[in-house]
Amino acid sequence: MRNLKKINLINHELVPKHLILSEKEGKELFEKYGISIKHLPRILESDPVIKAIGGNIGDIIKIIRKSSTAGESVYYRVVVKG
Repeated sequence: MRNLKKINLINHELVPKHLILSEKEGKELFEKYGISIKHLPRILESDPVIKAIGGNIGDIIKIIRKSSTAGESVYYRVVVKG
């Protein structure tokens, strides 16, 4: 039997930073862009990173990815059942 080592997803160099927005930050996001929660792309509650950060259905996740052209790119997702 192989000895499998657990990987810490949150700190892995290939996994972008995921942050759960507060309710206030979510409202500011919607006001800034003139959108609502239904306009956000979805991410499943079963996603390994969502599980690792303790995300729940309805949470808004800010994802910060490294970009070779922009330095950083920011994306937002809403956690849904699945």
